[in-house]
Amino acid sequence: MTDTRFYPRGEGLTLAELAVLCEGELRDGADASHRVDALAPLDDAGPSDIGFFDNNRYAGQLASTRAGCVIVARRSVSLVPPGIAALIVRDAGRGFALAGRALFPAALLPEGLESGAGSVSDRAFVDPSAVLEEGVTVEPQAVIGPHAVIGRGTLIGAGAVIGAGCHIGRDCRIGWHVSVQHSLIGDRVILHPGVRLGQDGFGYSAGRDGILKVVQVGRVIIQDGVEIGANTTVDRGAIRDTVIGENTKIDNQVQIGHNVRVGRNCMIVSQVALAGSVTLGDGVVIGGKSGVNNHVRVGDGAQIAAISSVAGDVPPGARWGGAPAKPVRDWFREVTWVSEMAKLRRVPEVRDGRDDDNA
Repeated sequence: MTDTRFYPRGEGLTLAELAVLCEGELRDGADASHRVDALAPLDDAGPSDIGFFDNNRYAGQLASTRAGCVIVARRSVSLVPPGIAALIVRDAGRGFALAGRALFPAALLPEGLESGAGSVSDRAFVDPSAVLEEGVTVEPQAVIGPHAVIGRGTLIGAGAVIGAGCHIGRDCRIGWHVSVQHSLIGDRVILHPGVRLGQDGFGYSAGRDGILKVVQVGRVIIQDGVEIGANTTVDRGAIRDTVIGENTKIDNQVQIGHNVRVGRNCMIVSQVALAGSVTLGDGVVIGGKSGVNNHVRVGDGAQIAAISSVAGDVPPGARWGGAPAKPVRDWFREVTWVSEMAKLRRVPEVRDGRDDDNA
């Protein structure tokens, strides 16, 4: 059974309540009054746990699960064993997310060290000129610099540093050891531990006389509802701002260079690197370990496959992949062609101890 010592189980939900929450319906025979109070993988779930199934590679685990309920799309409900309650939803992943949010709401935000919400630790430093609205929490060893402004309900985690003049909106969560400088941050923003905002962008002029540093005098603008993962870096602009649009979600260990413009509702996965002056439209998705070259524009709704290298502009709605990246259909065609050519490669004939290719 899943160990939830860091997020204790509450009273849970009945299956009837879960069905309403997830906008689904229970398979005939399910006990609507049965109560579940945790999440678990199919192969480790017990009678009080919720599991979900959306990938056929886990069909074996589904066949032997002991979960109290399995959230599943209609197309896969026949795979759920008899005697196991099935909650049928349009999207199993979304249903599982809704269930988790209800059961463990505290896991949605970076946790604080202390329970005293709305208090400033006597082991923190807050410059006298900083402005903190009512209900701001500042944890030990945090530093808030001159003329910074922090909005109501925001938590500044232990060891975080908020630089001079920075503004942070309301109901934000600034994780442990985050550094914020030259930045303006909207409401309901989450910065996970180790995020770095507003540091120097990488700008140099190289010539016969050596390497000359170019000043970076722009800002970082983080709009409402953005979430940025642990150890991600967002450089400030050189002569224009670096901007992250509303509701965009950025994974751990992402590098965003100076002057980058990221649109609204984008998803950027771990180890992506956006070079200087890249522009992403709204709703762009970029898979892990991909890189986008400087000054490239990626149109609204475009998707970039993992481990791709984007060297040129990507049209709106396109699906590209590869290195250099190109339309996915062309990329797959090239990969298939190379594979087929490798299979058809002529094997040298051997005559009298010598092969013809080296004769």
